[in-house]
Amino acid sequence: MSIEQQLLVRSEHRCELCAATEQLNVQAVAPYSEDSAEHCALLCATCQQELDSPQDQNHWRCLNDSMWSQEPAVQVLAWRTLKKLSSEVWAQDLLDMMYLEPETQDWAQAGQVDEDDDSDPTFDSNGARLQAGDAVTLIKDLDVKGGGFTAKRGTMVKNISLTNNPEHVEGKVNGVQIVLVAKFLKKA
Repeated sequence: MSIEQQLLVRSEHRCELCAATEQLNVQAVAPYSEDSAEHCALLCATCQQELDSPQDQNHWRCLNDSMWSQEPAVQVLAWRTLKKLSSEVWAQDLLDMMYLEPETQDWAQAGQVDEDDDSDPTFDSNGARLQAGDAVTLIKDLDVKGGGFTAKRGTMVKNISLTNNPEHVEGKVNGVQIVLVAKFLKKA
């Protein structure tokens, strides 16, 4: 049975990201090539076109369902797409809910970490380099301006996002997306 036939059976003749039934093609999930069905997904033409540079944000709301797929290749594509859309609140919320097995997380992050090679790295209080998706701990109490609360020392902030400023990161504290100063953080 060919890879395409295996994927058609696995996906029930639907795009594995948006469930469309037209113009389905095999998509290898980097860094793999079309060597096995485990490393590929069946995608519609729209998903394939939008994969590298998501433009139609409404189309990608389908990830709310497909991110729960049991197939690691589909999980990797969903995670990478949500990461590219993470400036949108709904996409960041989905990303915060998403869980990947460690080997699937490594696959998803492969080649994704250094997209902006020309930007300055962000370091925590101990000099450890911070990457998007890291978990950090606050090393001192921080007043949240406009939030009406204090982020307490020892608070864990998961799945941080890097900003254009290497001294700041973004993360959720008490359900509120805030900007944090990197020198007051310790990589978890």
